[in-house]
Amino acid sequence: TFELTSRSVSKLGFVQKLLWTNAGFNALRNLKHLKGYTERWDPTVIPLVDADSSPGDRRLDSENFPILPENTPGRYHSVTEYHTLYLSGQLTPLAVAESLLPIIRRDLKATGRYSIAFIDTHVDAVLEAAKASTLRYEKGTPLSILDGVPTAIKDDSDVKGYRTTQGRKRNDEVMKIVEESSWPVQKWEEAGAVILGKANMHELGADTTNNNPNWGTPRNPHNDQYYTGGSSGGPAYIVSAGLCPIVLGSDGGGSIRLPSSYCGVYGLKPSHNRLEDTESTVTVSGPLAATIADLEIAYRLAAAPNPDDPTCALFAPPQSNKRSYPKILGIYKEWFERADAPVETLCHNVIKYCKDKLGYEIVDITIPYVTEGQLAESFTILTEMAVRARAHVKNPKDWLKDLNPANKVLIGVGAQTPGVDYFLAQQLRNMLMQHLAFLYQKHPGLIIVTPTTPNSGWPIASEGDLKHGISDGNMTIRNMEYVWMANLCGNPAISCPIGYVDPVKGQGRIPIGIMGMGEWGSEDLLLNWGRECEGYLNEVYPGGRQRPKNWNDVVLMAGVKMGAGSKSGPSEL
Repeated sequence: TFELTSRSVSKLGFVQKLLWTNAGFNALRNLKHLKGYTERWDPTVIPLVDADSSPGDRRLDSENFPILPENTPGRYHSVTEYHTLYLSGQLTPLAVAESLLPIIRRDLKATGRYSIAFIDTHVDAVLEAAKASTLRYEKGTPLSILDGVPTAIKDDSDVKGYRTTQGRKRNDEVMKIVEESSWPVQKWEEAGAVILGKANMHELGADTTNNNPNWGTPRNPHNDQYYTGGSSGGPAYIVSAGLCPIVLGSDGGGSIRLPSSYCGVYGLKPSHNRLEDTESTVTVSGPLAATIADLEIAYRLAAAPNPDDPTCALFAPPQSNKRSYPKILGIYKEWFERADAPVETLCHNVIKYCKDKLGYEIVDITIPYVTEGQLAESFTILTEMAVRARAHVKNPKDWLKDLNPANKVLIGVGAQTPGVDYFLAQQLRNMLMQHLAFLYQKHPGLIIVTPTTPNSGWPIASEGDLKHGISDGNMTIRNMEYVWMANLCGNPAISCPIGYVDPVKGQGRIPIGIMGMGEWGSEDLLLNWGRECEGYLNEVYPGGRQRPKNWNDVVLMAGVKMGAGSKSGPSEL
C-alpha cells in the first residue's frame, strides 16, 4: 500500500536521493550562466519612498469602500456591509458569531456543515470578542471598519491561546499553546475582528491540494469532486462558502493564489517580509477575501510596519507611494501559452479588455530559465520544510514518523538536497531578481500577467485519496507553473477570479483566476488592477460572478436570529 511504501521510503536515504534526482532537481548544474552570479539567500527588497511620504488619505471607511450594488451577480457580503449593518443595529457581531458557531464546530456530536474547514475553535473566546464588539457598536465606538467582522486564521500563523499545528496531527507535547499572536493577527485583533478559529491547511503546507488525512479535506465549494487547492485550502473554502469576508493565509509556492483561483476568490501574496518574518526565504502571510475591497482592507491593516521587527519596520505603510505609473501589462507569450486552452482564452479576454477599454499598454517580455527557476523554488522550499520539520519533533531520529504518507516521501526527498544544488538555486534566484529589476526599470508600473494556474482545477481522483493522501508530483509542478516566481524572487502578486469552465466530473463550474505580479512593494498598484479585474467579472463576463452551490448567507442567518431574539448561551452552541 501507499502507506507502507511511504514508511519504507522515509527510512531509506538512498531511495530518497534517487527520487530527488528523478525529479530533475539536479538540472541547475548544467546552467553555465550562473557562474556570473553570487548567491542571494533572501529576496527581501525594501522600496525607497520620498522622505516626505505619508500614508494616503483613502481612509478605511464605508465611503471609500462602498457596498456593491444589490443586483451585482454573485454578490458576497463584504466587510463594509457587516460594518454598516452593525452601525444600523440591524445585526450585531454577537448574532453573527452565534449563527456561525454551530455550523463550523467540529467538537459537537453532530459536527457543523462547514466544520471541515476549521481545525480548532475556542467558543468562549469567540463569544467574548463578539460581545465586546457588540457593546462598542451600541456605544457608537467601533474600533474600525473591521470591528465585529468574522474571520479565521490559517493554522500556520500563531493566535494567542491556540496551538499551531500546521495541519499536522495534534501533539500537545510538541505544539504548545501560543502566548502571543503573530503581527498580522494582532493588527486584525486590534481592529476588532472576531476570530472564529484556526483554518484547515495542507499538512506543513507541503503541497497544493489541501488533501489532509489528519483533519479532513475540504472540498471545493463550487464542485465537491474537486480540491480547493492549497496549502491555504481552508481559508479559501471559508471565504468562497461565504462564512467570512477575509481570512489570513500564507504563500510559499502559490498557497494563497492557487486556492483563491480554484475557489473563485481574491488572494494577495505580499512582498517578502512585508507583513512579518516567517523564518522562510519564500513564504509570506497574506489575505484571501471575498471582494477586492475586502482584500485591500485586510492587507492595509495587516501591513502596518512592525516597529519591533528590524526588517518589517523598514517598509513604508501601505499607500505611501504617491507616484503615478503608466498602465502597462507584460506578457511572456511562450510561458503564458503553456496554459490549458480554456484558461488561456479566459485570461486573454481580460487582457484584451484591459487594452481596449481601460487603456493599458501590452508589452512583450521574456524571462530566462522559467523551467529551471521553478525547480529551484521547489527544492528550496522542500529543503526549508525538511529542516524545520526535523527541528519540531519529539524524536529527531524518527522525525518523519507522524507525517502523512505523502509527506513522508516529499519531505524526506527534500532533506536530501545537496549543498551545491541549494547554492545554485540561490544563484538562479539572484539572476532572476536582477532580470525582473531590469524589466521594472524599463517599464515603470509593469504588471507581469499570467494565468494563476495553467489547469482548470484539480479533480479528486478517488475517495480513497482523501483517507490516505496523495502525491502527484507532475500535477503539483503543473499547477505551480506561474506562481513560484513571486516566492523565489519576493515579489507581490495578486490572483483574481475572471470566469468559469465546465468540469470534467461532478456538478458545478470551475473558477479560473488571472495573476498579476508587480515590482517589490507595489501591492497598491496590484490592488488597483485587481479592482479592474473585479469590474470585468461583475459587469463584462457573461453571467457575471457565480456563488458556489453551498454558499452560506450569514447575514440572513444572523438576521433571523436577531428577529427571534439571541437567547442561546455558550452551552447551547
